[in-house]
Amino acid sequence: MSSESVSQVLRPVTLAAAARVWAHIALLSFGGPAGQIALMHRVLVDEKKWVSERRFLHALNFCMLLPGPEAQQLATYIGWLMHGTIGGLVAGGLFILPGVIAVMALSLIYAAYGATPAVDGAFFGLKAAVLALVVAAIWRLAGRALKNPAQKAIAALAFLGLFVFHAPFPLIVLGAGLIGLLGARIGLAGQMAAHGEATGDDMDDAPPARRALMVAAAFAALWLVPVAALAAILGAGDVYTRIAVFFSKMAVVTFGGAYAALSYVAQQAVDHFHWLQPAEMLDGLGMAETTPGPLIMVVQFVGFMAAFRNAGALPPLVAGALGGLLAAYVTFAPCFLWIFAGAPFVERLRGNKALGAALAAIAAAVVGVITNLALWFATHFLFRAHWAPEGLPFELPVLASVDMTALALSAVAGAAMRFGLGLGPTLLLSVGAGLALRLL
Repeated sequence: MSSESVSQVLRPVTLAAAARVWAHIALLSFGGPAGQIALMHRVLVDEKKWVSERRFLHALNFCMLLPGPEAQQLATYIGWLMHGTIGGLVAGGLFILPGVIAVMALSLIYAAYGATPAVDGAFFGLKAAVLALVVAAIWRLAGRALKNPAQKAIAALAFLGLFVFHAPFPLIVLGAGLIGLLGARIGLAGQMAAHGEATGDDMDDAPPARRALMVAAAFAALWLVPVAALAAILGAGDVYTRIAVFFSKMAVVTFGGAYAALSYVAQQAVDHFHWLQPAEMLDGLGMAETTPGPLIMVVQFVGFMAAFRNAGALPPLVAGALGGLLAAYVTFAPCFLWIFAGAPFVERLRGNKALGAALAAIAAAVVGVITNLALWFATHFLFRAHWAPEGLPFELPVLASVDMTALALSAVAGAAMRFGLGLGPTLLLSVGAGLALRLL
């Protein structure tokens, strides 16, 4: 598709029309980062054609380098590309809004009545459809991003580094970028940048750097001023101050998305602050996995329970609601800051051949990263038990523990999408089948 044809598609897209699509994506954004990235790729690149494959991967490469949930940041980036700061706010805000509402409702029920398995059947069917979506997306991304042996090797090394050796996520991404730069230096830029180098714009030019810095400064203040105010008014030992400070730190230091952040959050919330019991942390993770939005939304449940159990003069449920909203706010406010501060400068470097080669190599690594995330999701959904080979740092599924119902439902969902049923009807079909199977 030429840049001119993409521009013709983009000009009629109003903010209101885009908001409706972002809301649709948000309501269907299940399955963790792999499923969410796959969903955005399917809707924005394949169906709506609002963004080109190259531009989508360029944005995704940058978001993979940032701390925090990469899928939410990708939505913010593409919303910003289409409609500026307000577009980024709409896209990124809508991406998390259904999850905030759902986790808040489930947290209130959990605190009042305990764990509720009533929705297990619906979410079981939903996970089956998400798994089929993720597998299809990886197949498409691999076909488009891995065009030569060098890119395929990078994707394979990224997957092995994460799955086998548990290498730090930023090291994988930065290592791939370094390989791309070295390839450009020795004359392989044409191969390495086959999909990373920009050849024409498919959206409007990036805004001036000065304006971008002013917007970033405003968002930094929106994030940090409330944290400082809580510390000054309530004191460092108050539960709300602790929530604000802890999750602000988490938003800065946890690279690699939700999976990298969850172990850190669980350790601190359970062992250090004693806000939850280990089983309660798993219940919270289950909420985040089975509601729309990023998996890191589990922080809202943690903040809820922390304030619920340290309510002071407030009614416990009210205190919990405030704690949950505070945790979500300080977790996601920095995500907007990273995008609005960095995206304008990343966009201005799109024509740089060396950078294009580096980002193409990162795009190849991202295929390996998403494959690793999808494999984690698939093995935990399809198999009931896992084992760790002696002396090796990774787990494998116990083949005899396969859930044939989950496997069959995933296969049916994949076949439905493959033969043109559509994403929405497939999700509804899977949810209904999951409910029926659980009731039977």
